[in-house]
Amino acid sequence: MALTPPPPRQPRNPGPEWGYRFLATADAWLPRRVFDLLLGAGTWVAVAIMPEPRRHSRAYLEVVLGRPARWRDSWRHFFAFAQSLLARLRAAGARRHQCRSDASCQPLLQLMASGRPVLLGTFHFGDSDLLGFLLGDFQRRIHLVRLRVGNSSDTTRLAERFGEWIRFIWSNEPAEMLFVLKAAIEAGDCVAMKCDRPDYSSKLEPFHFLGAQRLFPFTIYHLALIFQQPVGFALGFPVGPGETVVACSSIFEPGACDRETGLVRAREHFQSVLHWLEAFLRRHPFLWFNFTPLNPVALPGTARHG
Repeated sequence: MALTPPPPRQPRNPGPEWGYRFLATADAWLPRRVFDLLLGAGTWVAVAIMPEPRRHSRAYLEVVLGRPARWRDSWRHFFAFAQSLLARLRAAGARRHQCRSDASCQPLLQLMASGRPVLLGTFHFGDSDLLGFLLGDFQRRIHLVRLRVGNSSDTTRLAERFGEWIRFIWSNEPAEMLFVLKAAIEAGDCVAMKCDRPDYSSKLEPFHFLGAQRLFPFTIYHLALIFQQPVGFALGFPVGPGETVVACSSIFEPGACDRETGLVRAREHFQSVLHWLEAFLRRHPFLWFNFTPLNPVALPGTARHG
């Protein structure tokens, strides 16, 4: 008798099932100074009991800081993430959050106002996860490519608040993802995706980042060339409680050209975007929220995929 393999384990955010609810409740009811002290102490506990994220954090920090990472560095990295998570939970709970764009975002804002379909890219940096709560303001139908996890109440709240405008495409459900992604783009909707983790992408290409040629997902540009849609990237910077500043990259326009020329132009654009991102990381190293292995170094002669 053949044994049926167990279903793949669904990814989870770190922490217990009730963790998000506890944070949101404590944030709402405790005095600010008491809550901040508890959050700082809880961050030390997280650093101590989460060896794998801590190991990946230290490996990244040693690269970006150019020196061995200290325990205090790990705490600052984890604490910055905790503050970003709280900002999302507050926005999910309809708490006021001010978001203002700097001058670099004018081209992207004009694109969104024009009604043209746009491919929106970002990274696990700063308040970039919070940008999902701000996309509903455009009153454009936007599909967010996200990782489905077992304990993510911020995603649930986002769907509840902006269900008219926001839809989800789950990156760890590839069969459904390809179908829904194609249908969304052909319908003229916008698509937003993270472009740093290589886990669920088959379109990987090497780019210079943090001192080495590293593999990055390149899917967003293949979609841009196939469907003739522009690409723009945005980053969210926390500048105070309840306030985010958004910076934007230049816009990639596919234009009328053959496929190889388009790929060359796309690679040049993404490399400029990664230089732009790295410049921010050098100034704000604790805002890189990839507590996973740093993008793998491409071996010499590695072929481009896709």
